[in-house]
This record gives sequence, C-alpha cells and structure tokens, in this order.
Amino acid sequence: MPVNRLFPPEGLRPPAACTRTDLEEALAAGTILEGVVQRCDAAHTLHLSLGGIQAQIPRQEAIAPWISGADRDIAVISRVGKQTCFTVKELRSDEKGAPVALLSRRDAQEKAMDFLLQEIRPGTVLTCRVTRLESFGAFVDIGCGIIAMLPVERISVSRIAHPAQRFREGERILAAVWSVDRETRRITMTHRELLGTWMENASRFAPGETVRGIVRSIRDYGSFIELAPNLSGLADTREGLSPGDGVSVYIKSIRPDRMKIKLHIIETLPPPQVPDPVRYQITDGTLEQWVYSPPGCLRPPILTDFTEACP
Repeated sequence: MPVNRLFPPEGLRPPAACTRTDLEEALAAGTILEGVVQRCDAAHTLHLSLGGIQAQIPRQEAIAPWISGADRDIAVISRVGKQTCFTVKELRSDEKGAPVALLSRRDAQEKAMDFLLQEIRPGTVLTCRVTRLESFGAFVDIGCGIIAMLPVERISVSRIAHPAQRFREGERILAAVWSVDRETRRITMTHRELLGTWMENASRFAPGETVRGIVRSIRDYGSFIELAPNLSGLADTREGLSPGDGVSVYIKSIRPDRMKIKLHIIETLPPPQVPDPVRYQITDGTLEQWVYSPPGCLRPPILTDFTEACP
C-alpha cells in the first residue's frame, strides 16, 4: 500500500463513532480521527458531533500555520459539511456536566506533514483525493488535508484541455511525487507514469477491432483520438469533429517501432457523461525511472527520470 496509508486524505478514513472512552483513548495515544463538521460560527470555530458528544475545533487549531493569508479563512469555512481529521486535545464538561471535546486539525496536519517530508521523495506513490479542478491542474489532498498540485500536463500522456476530462472532485486517485520543496513544504505530483507504457496500453487493442475513442486534438493532417489516457492514435481528418467528441474507430494498424496507431473514424458517438475509471499499472512503491516508449522504438524516447528531481 502507498506509504501515506497511516495519514490518508480527508474523506477516506471512516468517520469516528465516538464514546467518551474512545475519545479518552485517542487523547492518550494522539490518534488521528475524522468526523463531519456541522457548522462554523462567527469566530470561525468548527463544531462537530461525535457520537452525541459536542466537539469544537478553534480557529487557531483548524489549519496548520504554514498556510497563511486569505487561504486560512477559506480553508476553515470550507470544512462545513465535510469529513475533517483531528486529534483530541482536551476533554472537559460544560456547565450542565455534558462532555465537550476540544480538537485540533492543525496537530493532525503537522503530524502528517512531518511524516511525509521524512518518508517521501520523487517517485513515491501516494493515495490522493481530488479536491479542486482548475484549467492548469488538479489540487489533491495527499494526507490529512495537505494539498499538493498535479499539473494538467502531468495527468496523462494523452493531452487534455482540462483536468475535469479525467477526474471528478472528491475522487480517490493514485499519483507519484514529482518534486518536494522541503523548505516551503510544497509538493508537486505526477500521474501519467502510473497509467502504463505505450506497449502496456497498446496490448489491449488489435488491428481489425472497432473501439470507442475521444477526439483530443485536430490538425490539418488528421485527428488524434484517445483510446486510453496514455494512448492515442491518428485518424484521417473528418468534417464536423471537435475536441471532446466521442467516436467509434476502426484500428487499421499498430506499429510499436514508430509508436503509431492508425485509425479510421466510423461515426460520432455521444460524449461520456463522466470520465471512465482510471486503470493503474503501478499502485505502490517508489519509481526511479519510467520509460513510456517501446523497446527498439525509432523515435526519441519518452521517459521520466525521478532521480534527476531528487534533492
């Protein structure tokens, strides 16, 4: 399993159904738990109900201090209605004798970041959860709400115009660490290396088959049709096509020596309503080098050397 299994992204850990005994044990052990934030009051204190026990995350404990400025407030108020990680800092009783738990998301995030900075390096595979999609890339939670950037050009070999063409917000994915800036605590991820090489993807297809594809780009000399996130072929130009269109294509030839697949478009199809589930070839461990190109390919090799990014 990926190394961040002890510090999973928020939303992937089962919510805590807590008794006072459970909370006392978590307080003693420093265990990270998770629950759904019910509301955020005017002081930006987060309120949760843990098995009927009222709990609070004060503003200063809602987010790690290395997230600053306007990001702090939006990061606090945006937790309402979402699963949020925390440690138990104190158990006490209110004026009526009912138990109240004081929690800290900041403590959980700092524990997760300390672990990640110690354990990960470029090439390390992590479990992630997509939190936001922008034209330039996807923001992903790599553990306890710690956000890393996944640039759009590193999502797949087949180029896409927007990460929404590959992911959905809230989706669980895998990604590998591309770079780590330990001084600023910024981590950048990459995804395409986990989706398989050209040969691993091309082996799923054969000449003479007719399959579904997605138009990704159109040039004067033809249209590039995505057969899988890491595999595209070239079809003759056809009027009326636009990037994002679904098509059925006949596979004319597959040439590993040229890394080329020749296609013929049969007809247009309705575009898929949601992206197809991602198929991973690599799910764990740490990559040193990834070579996309087939052995003996006559074209310049496409590869990722993670050792070049090592600090």
